[in-house]
Formats: sequence, C-alpha cells, structure tokens
Amino acid sequence: MSRPELTGHASLFYNEKEARKYDSSSRMVGIQREITERAIELLKLPSNRPSFILDVGCGSGLSGQVLEEHGHVWVGCDVSRDMLNMANERIERKREEAMGEGDSSEDDSDNDMNDNDSNNNDNKGGTTEETSPGDLLHHDMGTGLPFRPASFDACISISALQWLCYSNTKEQIPKKRLTRFFSSLYQVLRRGARAVLQFYPESSEHAILISECAAKVGFAGGIVVDYPNSTKAKKHYLVLSFERSYKAPQGLTGLEGALLNEGRSGGGG
Repeated sequence: MSRPELTGHASLFYNEKEARKYDSSSRMVGIQREITERAIELLKLPSNRPSFILDVGCGSGLSGQVLEEHGHVWVGCDVSRDMLNMANERIERKREEAMGEGDSSEDDSDNDMNDNDSNNNDNKGGTTEETSPGDLLHHDMGTGLPFRPASFDACISISALQWLCYSNTKEQIPKKRLTRFFSSLYQVLRRGARAVLQFYPESSEHAILISECAAKVGFAGGIVVDYPNSTKAKKHYLVLSFERSYKAPQGLTGLEGALLNEGRSGGGG
C-alpha cells in the first residue's frame, strides 16, 4: 500500500470521499482513539482541572472527542477543509445533544416550583463545568501556528507530523517547514507545557530530521517508540518539554498490547 504522503498534498488526499471513509471506519476510529489515549497518558496532565489543548492535524475530530471525554477543552487545526467539515458535523451534533438535554432539565425543574432556584443553579453549574466542543481552524501547520504566545497547556498531534517531511512543490522544503512549525509551537505553549506528537516516519532519516528540528528551537525530550519489534503495532511519539533535564519515557513493549494492535493497526493513518 502506497503511503498517502507520496500522493500529493494532504488537502488533496483527504477530500470529501476520503474524509467520510476515514471517519466512518470502525477500525480507524479504534486506532485513533487508542493513539490519542496514549498521547494523553504521555502528556502527564494535571488531574484536578481541565487543560486547554491544541490538536494539530485534528482531522475529523476523532482525537478531539477523546480529549473532551477526558474533560479537556481543545482547539484543532487541519489543512483539509473536508476533514474539518466532518469535525464540524461532530461538534454540531454534540451541541444539539447538549441543548436537548438542557431543555429536558428545564422541563423537569418546572414540575416543582419550590426547587426551581436550586435546579437552575445546578444547571448553571453543570453548564459551566461541562467541556465545550472544540474550535476549528483551517491551517497548514508547515507555515507556523497562528496563535498568541503561551495560549495552550499542551499539544497533541495524531498521524500528521510526517506530512512535513515531504515536498509537493519546490517552495516546500521539509527542514524549513518543520523548523517553522516547531518554532511556532514553542511560542504558543505555556512554559511547563508538554507536546506529544504521534507520527509515522517513512525512514529513520525522517525521524531524526523531526527530532533535530524540535531540539534546534529549544525543546527537550525525544522519540518514544511503542512496540518496536512489531511491524504493524509500532508507534512513534515525539514527546517534548521545556524542562532541560526532561528525558522521554521508555516505550511500551508488552506482548499483550502488541498483539492487540496487530489486529487493528495499519501504516500511515
């Protein structure tokens, strides 16, 4: 199977047909969920409060949905408008469901006038604490991230970073695009934040190029490789921190997890 990165720009590959195919595949949904769960684990986020997270290459919002389930608020950017349309449909459905639940709660509270004030207060509290659906931005990460400095508590990226290692035009120089991306990521993260970027390198040279560009702008960390001896289950995570002494953790090697992934994983997605 040819790598999608070799077929042209991501915005062309992930057209409407491919976006819907991607979003409706139970296999792909399962893989993306598993990778996102692992990325969240590697972030080591505070457990006592929600975090504001940037999702780079958010696609159809599968990873954003997992972030929401963990109680976090997210902003996603992607180069494919069709993928973002899928993500927006997901967000709109969530809003409609939330509005429907809100209407039902109001009807129930009207049944007992004595409890009306307390019910309203409870509803307001629930609305405030409930995680809002993510916001979306159409953007090419290789041109740099267009957010204010120190905006985010963390960043994830699932199956997107490897696209910056390919050139679709003579103006697209992988090293420059990677450096521009990491430089802007360094700026938009709050000090003390971490980033976990899962990617599929075509070669060890691509993995080295990615990690070197991240280090060049000031990040500490490294590449975590889960299930390194499994062709299909093997996953690369670039784990980045501002802490100079930070060392990336060891990857997973458990046989049980590797076998689980063997049946569900594929390259390049």
